[in-house]
Formats: sequence, C-alpha cells, structure tokens
Amino acid sequence: MTTRQWICTMVAALAVPALARNIDLSTVPTRDTVQLTIYNAEDLTLVRETRRMTFKKGVNPLQFSWANTLIDPTSVQLRFPKDADKLELLDTTYPHDKPQMLYWNVQSEVDGEAGVEITYFTSGLTWSADYVCITNPDETQMNIAGYVRVFNRSGEEYENAQVRLVVGTINLVEKIAELAQRQYGKPVESLAEGEQRQVRVKAAGDVLTATLAPAAAPAPSKPKEIAKEGLGEYFIYTVEGTETIPNGWSKRMLSFEGKEIPFKIQYRYRPAEYGEQMVRMFLLKNDKESKLGTTPLPDGIVRVCRDNGHEGLSFKVQQSIKYVPIGENIELIIGPDPEVIHEWVKLKCWRDNFWFKLSGVDIYRGLEGEHKIEVNDALVGWEDHTRYVERIRNYRTKPVDVEIRRSFGGHTFFASRLEPTLHDYQTVQMTANCPPGKKTELAYHIRTLQGYLEKQKNVTLETGD
Repeated sequence: MTTRQWICTMVAALAVPALARNIDLSTVPTRDTVQLTIYNAEDLTLVRETRRMTFKKGVNPLQFSWANTLIDPTSVQLRFPKDADKLELLDTTYPHDKPQMLYWNVQSEVDGEAGVEITYFTSGLTWSADYVCITNPDETQMNIAGYVRVFNRSGEEYENAQVRLVVGTINLVEKIAELAQRQYGKPVESLAEGEQRQVRVKAAGDVLTATLAPAAAPAPSKPKEIAKEGLGEYFIYTVEGTETIPNGWSKRMLSFEGKEIPFKIQYRYRPAEYGEQMVRMFLLKNDKESKLGTTPLPDGIVRVCRDNGHEGLSFKVQQSIKYVPIGENIELIIGPDPEVIHEWVKLKCWRDNFWFKLSGVDIYRGLEGEHKIEVNDALVGWEDHTRYVERIRNYRTKPVDVEIRRSFGGHTFFASRLEPTLHDYQTVQMTANCPPGKKTELAYHIRTLQGYLEKQKNVTLETGD
C-alpha cells in the first residue's frame, strides 16, 4: 500500500448496501507496472498503472481514491487493454459525501482475472538536469557527464516505476489557447483557476498520451542507461529499467557520458552581453564530430573543472545553459582571465568637412502659404573623426583567439586594415590571433557624419586606416 493509501477495490457491503447481495469485498493486488512521463513546463506527469483484477459476471463496482495527493480527478481514466470485448465501463460516479473518491461500474461478461489500466495526470513530479565537465590539463578536451534528478512531491510513492522525461518544446501554448477559445470562448488567462487547470490537462493529454510506450519491463542487471526518443520538436528520455521514487525524495540518474570531447577557447569582448570586460569562453558543439549530437541537451546547470595534473581538480565556473538542440553551439563563460589584458585607447579626434547655411532669406511653405524668414549663417553639418586602438596583452604561454564587438551610432564609416565584419547594422566585429608574451594592437578610424550630412543610422566598412 502506498502513502496515499488509495484503494481500487470491489466495494464492500457497508459502502454500497444495494450491491452487497452480489458483490464480495476483494482488494486489488498491488500495481504490476507503473509508468511516469514527466513534463516540467506545465507541472504535469502522465501516470499509467496496470493491475490484474478478478471480476465476477455482472456489474462490478470499483473504488478509486486520491486523498492526500495532487492527482487531477478530471483526468482519471480506466481502460481494459486486452479484454475490451469482455469488460465495459458503464459509468463513473463522484459521491458527494466522500470527497477525493470515485466509483466505476464495470460490466463483466465472464468470471475471471483481467488486466486493467488506470491513467491520470498528477502534479508535484519534476526533474532537472546538470552536467559536470572536466578538462584535461592543457584545456584541449573535456569529459562530460550528464545527469537528471527526479523530485517527487506529489504525495504518492511510486515503486518500480518506469521514468520518462520530456525534453524540448511542446506547443502547449497554442493548444491551450485553442481549447480555451473553443470551450469557453475566451482566453485561458481569464478563466477561473479550476477551469484553467482543466484546459491545461486536456492540452497536455492530447500531446502526451500519444507518447505512451509499452509497460515497464523488469530492471536489467547491467548499469542503467537512458534511452532517447525523438518525437517532432521534443525528445523523451526513458530511464532504463525501473526506479522507486518515494514521496518527498529525489533521485539522481546518469543521462550520458562523453569522453575526450574537443573544444575551442576564445576571448570575447561584447559589452552588450558580458559587460565591460573581456571574458574567456569554452566553445563546443552538440554534434557527432564533437562526440555528442545524439540528443538535444535540456536546460540545466553546468559545472566546469580542470584536471590540474596532480590528481586534483581546479573549479572553474558554474553556469546555467538553455535547451541545446542537436547541431547547436554550447558556449561556456569561464570569466575574465588575469593573463589576458584588454584596453580600449582613444589616440586622436578631430572635425572637418564643415557645412554652412549662408545668411539671407529663406522661404518657408506652410498651410497658410509662403513666408519669408531672415536667417544668419549657421553650421549645419560636419564630420567627426576618431582614431582608436584595441590593445591586447597576452601573458599566457600560447596564442589566444580574440573577438571584439563595438557598436557605433549615427551614420558612421569604420576604416581599418583588420578586415572587420558587420555583426549587425551598427555593430562591427573584429578578430585576431594574439601571440604569447606580446602586445597586439587593433587600430581603426571612425568617421561619423553629423547634422545635415547624416542620412541613416548605420555603420559602413571602408578599407585603409
């Protein structure tokens, strides 16, 4: 018996006196199998249980209780997978004097044992992912171990359960909106809390019931693995074998291991993303060439360490990553490096190419006709010039790759011999390989059109300096 102490029984004579003459009290055996499909985004878990029950010919009343759990009663369903021709669910009743309970009346054509399947949605079962990355001493390769941790706060203990974890984007938002408009004629946000819940359960059910797999098999003797199954825009991780997840507990399981995964190191200066500092990055890709790429990687926490070569580890950083589809880049921000110094130095600035409007009479045409206005000489346009240098001092023992992005407003001409590129319409990107123990300077000239000369707010690349 589980913590919620729910029973699925033949109803006793005291419970339903009218049926006492035909039905004897009998308790259903414990679950044969239970499968959990956990979907974090809506805090929903699809539970499928199978049991073997003994029926008598005629009407068999069954009782189901969900006391002290987060089971959604509107989602509870009873099926007969292999005996649908012998068993029929007549009706479902929710007694007013017995909350958190329902009765099923099942018509049986025979006396004997049959399998039943009970499915429902519950809340309180969630999961998270985390990754441990350990680089070699030279920081050219890393080993990655991915883990998933399942948390059970549902009020129910699930013994020997097959665990399935939904990863990726399921388009429930559109489905929920469609169901709410169709059923209630208004957005889901305007519904009462209970109605919102029903709509979300129905939407999740339409998506997740299509993912039901065969019932859990006995646990294998070899170490557990997590199988991955692609379904449209999302994946389902299936933990091999079965797991017992008591209520109030969490369990951590190995998802995958990657050995000697190559990665690159790049130093980046991107003020819009990392602030006014140059940061060190570990760059790798979720693809087969990087010895990954078999599945997308779910959101999670990444911890990066370095093997110091003396049977110890040096902790580098901990950061969160977003969902990484197959083929996408993984960017780990290690942080500032005291051995690589970056400075932005203004060398010179001046103005030229002045444009004036001469004094005299200007004609203004308005709604009331033409007007003559006396004007004085005025400066109406000019060019601002500035020479800059991006200075990188590399005190490391090997060369480093550097990427710098600078944004400039107005109609600007960027002149340099660096072969820069445009990241967007007002941001210039420069790259360089900086030798060890030396200073590298990236010089450029900014020419900005002002006043009457300015036509558009973008950056134009020019050759020369």
